[in-house]
Amino acid sequence: MSLSVSLSPNGPQFSRIAFGTWRILDDPETRNASGLIERLHACLAAGITTVDTAEIYGAYRVEEALGSAFALEPGLRAKLQVVSKCGIYVPCNFHPDRKTAFYNATAERIVKSAEKSLRFLGTDYLDLLLVHRPDWLSSIDETAEGLNRLLKAGKIRSAGVSNYSVSQFEALNSRMAQPLVTNQIEFSLLHMNPLYDGVFDHAQQHRYRPMAWSPLARARLLDAAHEPSRRIHEVCAGLSSKYGNATIDQLAYAWLLNHPAQPVAIIGTHKLERIRYAAQAAAIQLEREDWYALWSAAQGRQIP
Repeated sequence: MSLSVSLSPNGPQFSRIAFGTWRILDDPETRNASGLIERLHACLAAGITTVDTAEIYGAYRVEEALGSAFALEPGLRAKLQVVSKCGIYVPCNFHPDRKTAFYNATAERIVKSAEKSLRFLGTDYLDLLLVHRPDWLSSIDETAEGLNRLLKAGKIRSAGVSNYSVSQFEALNSRMAQPLVTNQIEFSLLHMNPLYDGVFDHAQQHRYRPMAWSPLARARLLDAAHEPSRRIHEVCAGLSSKYGNATIDQLAYAWLLNHPAQPVAIIGTHKLERIRYAAQAAAIQLEREDWYALWSAAQGRQIP
């Protein structure tokens, strides 16, 4: 099944579901290169071709793990679109001198971080580099300079942001040599801010697809002991047979994917079966009333 979509007008082709790597080093099955390769092949078989990572993931070790997988199977990297993020720096074994976590989106730091990501991943380019969070001490000219240098050098094929407000996106975009292609934000049934803060309206206005991290709310949606999740489970139980015996996570992904901003969902699961389930969720077209039933269950009230 093809899940390929354009991220923005004239922008890169990504899959509607992306494989997230934030916690791959926490899982014994994906901590080694062979286990990770197995998951990447499962993604490809399901139509998931986009891999999301970040410099900071796994205490700055996840990119190395992905690079080991790519080195073990030459040719695998070329079948995937790799997204990474930069700009967050915390005390760690690499930098024991650091005392406080901080952001840095200066041109020099962005370029150095991207070049380090390329080395760790063992690749010549990133399909997409995102500024992980807004840095209040870096001017938009500084940040844009770093991204523009990487674009011009061919080290990244596209640029975007993560966790930016609409005004922050617009400000940085005004200095870009080529338009930013996405804003990666948190969105799920338990975190609906993009519906209200203008981010999804902005994405539709400018015809780019946002990327949604934590679409299962850090797995809280699967916890029936959590009161909002319990209500969602009850609604999902009533809808499951209507949508081909869809699971709770499939309906949660479908709820997100059915929004007209058409976000890309970044899944966090490493379980082979659930990777396949996530890919299948892209084909579920929720009826309007069912979409609002899930909204109401999550909110614990009817629409205004």
